[in-house]
Amino acid sequence: MTGSQFGLFGTDPWWLVILKVLAIFVMLVLLTLFTIWWERRVVSRMQHRIGPNRVGPQGLLQSLMDGIKLALKEEIIPKAAHRAVYWLAPVISATMAFLAFAVIPFGPTVSIFGVETPLQLTDFPVSVLYVLAIASIGIYGIVLGGWSSGSTYPLLGGLRSSAQMISYEIAMGLSFVAVFLYAGSMSTSQIVAAQQPIWFAVILLPSFIIYCTAMVGETNRAPFDLPEAEGELVGGFHTEYSSLKFALFFLAEYINMVTVSAMATTLFLGGWMAPWPLSLWEGANQGWWPILWWLIKVQIFIFVFIWLRGTLPRMRYDQFMKFGWKVLIPVSIAWIMIVSVARVLRNEVSVTTTDILIGGAIVIVVLLVGSWLFQIRQDRREEAEALAEAEALSAEFDPMAGGFPVPPMPGQQFTYTSRRSLAQGTTIVQEPAPAGLEASSDDSSAEDSNG
Repeated sequence: MTGSQFGLFGTDPWWLVILKVLAIFVMLVLLTLFTIWWERRVVSRMQHRIGPNRVGPQGLLQSLMDGIKLALKEEIIPKAAHRAVYWLAPVISATMAFLAFAVIPFGPTVSIFGVETPLQLTDFPVSVLYVLAIASIGIYGIVLGGWSSGSTYPLLGGLRSSAQMISYEIAMGLSFVAVFLYAGSMSTSQIVAAQQPIWFAVILLPSFIIYCTAMVGETNRAPFDLPEAEGELVGGFHTEYSSLKFALFFLAEYINMVTVSAMATTLFLGGWMAPWPLSLWEGANQGWWPILWWLIKVQIFIFVFIWLRGTLPRMRYDQFMKFGWKVLIPVSIAWIMIVSVARVLRNEVSVTTTDILIGGAIVIVVLLVGSWLFQIRQDRREEAEALAEAEALSAEFDPMAGGFPVPPMPGQQFTYTSRRSLAQGTTIVQEPAPAGLEASSDDSSAEDSNG
């Protein structure tokens, strides 16, 4: 996008700005209602159920009726809740979800009531960093919601969300660096323009994969929905919320799904530009048609969200954090180094693009093989340590070795002599369980008292 087109932002009349804001708000609400219905229908098909089919044609109005029901339900506020923060938390989450869409481009420059304007609310040189900042603030709504409820399980969900924010937003931010290097800008509109004739999802495939993985963790969706793990946290950070406040959290989650899908479309799939072979049509990227291509790309990403929820089990928390810190972040850093070296060689040294791609592929293969061998070595070391620990536990246990009596660990054997046995000159060998030891001790005490 040229500098003159970039200069169109900020010159819209006030009524057109209000019209764009209303259009984005209505679009996000409608997309949320549709996504909820679509998720329930798709998951029901995957699980051989029917899904919503009563309210409206094919059940399309079921999400709207659920929203009205939530708004009219009785609200229950815990006595131990911090009321100010309790009320503010869902507002923060929902508001930040809407604000992130201010810099998402939906199409090229069009004429609205005679005014030439881009199909985007606004744009500036650091638009992508703005989206990351808004997403970070939105997570605080979840953290504060869990803390202000005055309950244990919501607090655990909020703490998990803060850890998730730190780990997966780092990986997400690192996945953008290669895009910035290739586009030469952090502006969303200029990144879309830089993806002609080839999308960044093709030439920056590792960044695309890393971002798609991190965006699932960022939105608390399965298999990374640890802040809402129903099996261990009842309902997660929103356990103590009901009525309209719960609806705001629900709305924020689904709008965040649309936001990260829109960012993936903008940064890696050419934004509103038509895919091949539709791009061969001269009018495909002109007028209002690009909004349709943008919606189709976003819905494909949302379908992947639903697909993952219907197929993958939830990860353990240690697996979740290990994957973020020990896999995504190191791979992101290594890929950034490869892209940086490739850009320098391409600009300053007479090296062809084919040589760069072959060299990068060799480096990636070496890194993958090295990490695989390192993991095998770590697994063998852990197995040896576990075997040594098992042998140590199976050895005879002396409860008085440290000068004080201590209970045995599972699998350990210990020898003890009661006073009656000592008087009779016999020794008793007991194999653990602490309960068995406790019962034997009670029996000996009873015998001693009877004696």
